[in-house]
Amino acid sequence: MTTIPESEVMQLHAEVCAALSEPKRLMIIYELADGRRHVTDLAAALHTPQPVISRHLKVLRERGVVAAERQGSMVVYSLADDRVVQALDLLRAFMATTLTDRARVASIPRAPGGEAPGTRSDA
Repeated sequence: MTTIPESEVMQLHAEVCAALSEPKRLMIIYELADGRRHVTDLAAALHTPQPVISRHLKVLRERGVVAAERQGSMVVYSLADDRVVQALDLLRAFMATTLTDRARVASIPRAPGGEAPGTRSDA
């Protein structure tokens, strides 16, 4: 069995994360989670011009997130691996917890003198 160098794994990881860093691409992934779609269907569902959707699909395809299959003159897109949606959902859960924690901290009233409770300016 061949061992892949850690640097290559990290590079692939960074490339996949870069592909997922665009909100429209995330929307495409969630659309494809519901099943295979043509680019025109995705464009209509996301209210986005077809050439824009095609460019995003190209990036997702190059990173191995989306698969393309030719059916006659049309290309049908699908998720290459459904686990990408699970990963995105896990990230959303993490973000929800983080945002809740931040909101809780932001709602703590300031102590007299402008200091947050438990802090000291003379320390």
